[in-house]
Amino acid sequence: MKLSKKRYLETFIAVVLLLAVVRWLFPQVAEARSVDTEMQITDGQTPLNKEITCIYQYNVEHPHRILSVPHYAEAFPDTNAVQLTAARKWGVSPVKNREDAEARKRELVYIGSNPYYHVDPLYSSIPYLVPHAAVLLQDIGQAFFDSLYVKGVPFHKLIVTSVLRSQEDVLKLRRRNGNATENSCHLYGTTFDICYNRYKTVEDPAGPARRQVRNDTLKWVLSEVLRDMREQGRCYIKYEVKQGCFHMTVR
Repeated sequence: MKLSKKRYLETFIAVVLLLAVVRWLFPQVAEARSVDTEMQITDGQTPLNKEITCIYQYNVEHPHRILSVPHYAEAFPDTNAVQLTAARKWGVSPVKNREDAEARKRELVYIGSNPYYHVDPLYSSIPYLVPHAAVLLQDIGQAFFDSLYVKGVPFHKLIVTSVLRSQEDVLKLRRRNGNATENSCHLYGTTFDICYNRYKTVEDPAGPARRQVRNDTLKWVLSEVLRDMREQGRCYIKYEVKQGCFHMTVR
């Protein structure tokens, strides 16, 4: 049975009045939605390196505990041989030099500092990865931000210290360091290093100075994120003591 226009109008007015009463009785309903919108850094579809607004609020009412991992070497044991197999499977053929990398942009994605991670000045590698690895790096950076937030820790960016190496880069490294491997996973654009003893602080330039955070605390949080990524089958990871980094290859 069709409703008359008068009936439709009466129903509409009743719904509006009901919503107004709910908002008046429970103002936190409207407030919660605005906070969720503010804290949503990305919807997971943000293109790589797209500039988005960083946020500085990190206080939560009930922060999660920081657990870290029982033992770094045991949690991240994937050797160069294991990672090399994956690199050869998922990567590009080794690039000769920087000019060769520039000419192969259909295969490689440029990565630069963005809201989730900072790329150190690169002297022995080039800021390129295969798309699959670039997405992994972006997801790690975003997961690190999310984890810092729920644990009530001020925001920091990860620092990427090594990316794609050309054959020319490897040759120069071997001249300086006889222990440098000729069969480097970095040759294939699938591998990158994330520093665990340095982080880039994120601070509101117009806001108050924020509290200091120990690098060990940030390392514990990062190790949780990386353990989850590895357990999800997304990457192989090696804990590098001398280099002070997590060395990882996309799967």
